[in-house]
Amino acid sequence: MTRYSIEEFVSRTSQQELGQGVFELENERMLEINLNGSIWTKTGSMVAYRGAVKFTREGVLEHGVARLLKKAVTGEGARLTKADGQGRIYLADAGKKISILHLTEDVLFVNGNDLLAFEPVLGWDIKLMRKMVAMVAGGLFNVRLEGTGLVAITTHYDPLTLIVTPDSPVRTDPNATVAWSGGLSPTFKTDISLKTFFGRGSGESIQMEFAGQGFVVIQPYEEVHYQAGAPTPG
Repeated sequence: MTRYSIEEFVSRTSQQELGQGVFELENERMLEINLNGSIWTKTGSMVAYRGAVKFTREGVLEHGVARLLKKAVTGEGARLTKADGQGRIYLADAGKKISILHLTEDVLFVNGNDLLAFEPVLGWDIKLMRKMVAMVAGGLFNVRLEGTGLVAITTHYDPLTLIVTPDSPVRTDPNATVAWSGGLSPTFKTDISLKTFFGRGSGESIQMEFAGQGFVVIQPYEEVHYQAGAPTPG
């Protein structure tokens, strides 16, 4: 068991000035945002802040009726909060590991539950994976990000990126799929076998197939998503 004096503990765990810019990793599970303007964050991810910062839930009609209808079925995972002002915000999400990506005129799709924060200069939209609706409950949506700016995503443990080529498509478990490049359009496949009838029968029987040229980010964890109105675990 490790023991520290108060002075040692404060010294070891205190916030550091790393000079990394707007998005700064205090550690692999805590993101500091040096705010001077506005930022989009995952609702419920703020754990502390200092300065003059105002938090506003995404307006119901801020992005039009079409996006409102999408949000009506996507549940908590796609809900965003805008932080405005000047100060420092600290974000975390259930102790998940955080990765910061810098998009440069790129398109990136991120599972709605794995998107922690992004700069408002990026265009974004919620994309429903309609073919999944008839197969599973939850995990039916992702967020499409486009442009130049910073994005923070989260994973359970270390992410793994798989390269997709025309002659080497990749199939993934939907609950372990975190993000993929904009040039890929996943299709959904079913592999009905004894696994469907014994055990959990989740990603083994329902799979996302990525074909073409790009990459897919996965995590070593099957994350179960819960929709609005659905019972929560516990």
